Amino acid sequence: MRKNISRKKIRDPFIQKVQELSGQNLLVCYQCGKCSAGCPAVSEMDILPNQIIRFAQLGFKDELLQSKSIWICASCMTCNTRCPKGINIAEVFEAIRQIILRKRQDHVHIEKLTDQEKEDVPPIALISNFRKFTS
Repeated sequence: MRKNISRKKIRDPFIQKVQELSGQNLLVCYQCGKCSAGCPAVSEMDILPNQIIRFAQLGFKDELLQSKSIWICASCMTCNTRCPKGINIAEVFEAIRQIILRKRQDHVHIEKLTDQEKEDVPPIALISNFRKFTS
């Protein structure tokens, strides 16, 4: 898979927004892979946790926004405890989910969803939506 890296991609406001929402400096990650090695959900992911960080570092916005990994992450925080640089990777996943949810629809009204829609929505999306309203 060939990817183009450019200054424009790396300086994309999306990357800054991920860092702002997560409170994490993505540039300190040196790709040791300990987050991915300890993740209990990694077998179901299309992009591994360390690759999510790398994609963000390189400005691969479209790939991140289309990834199923951000919805599979259970926010168990195993990756956070394993990171030797102290990056809270689960918060990065949460930030990307927030960006997607806010872009599509800022407020999800659970009571208006049909039973079928509730089954189709990834549970973490609903949880993520509720987190927007807590501090």
